[in-house]
Amino acid sequence: MSITLSDRAVARVKQYLQRESGVGLRFGVRRTGCSGWAYDVGIATAVKPDDHHFRAGDIDIYVDDKSLAMVAGTHIDFAQQGLNQSFVFDNPNVKAECGCGESFTTTDMQPTPAAMAPANPF
Repeated sequence: MSITLSDRAVARVKQYLQRESGVGLRFGVRRTGCSGWAYDVGIATAVKPDDHHFRAGDIDIYVDDKSLAMVAGTHIDFAQQGLNQSFVFDNPNVKAECGCGESFTTTDMQPTPAAMAPANPF
């Protein structure tokens, strides 16, 4: 399964890449919140040995091996409502989300320290 981006998400990532030097989009998960996992999205500054590579439009997407099972098949969109802007994730692996929508769980993966990573905000 791959990671896909909507046209709006591609356009937004391009804007970030113009401001920040990088090789593409880094997408994964980090442990947090009431449900255990949150998306970790940022600019990939280098390709890591355990990265899986996907391409959407002309954007390179890098997912680390530990996150792949939890994000495989995810479609990423970018939404704007009034002053609020955010990436929106349609992830077929999510089994439950917390009430605030900030974190999620999957039944296929248990949290492991290796998958924990600090957030890389834009």
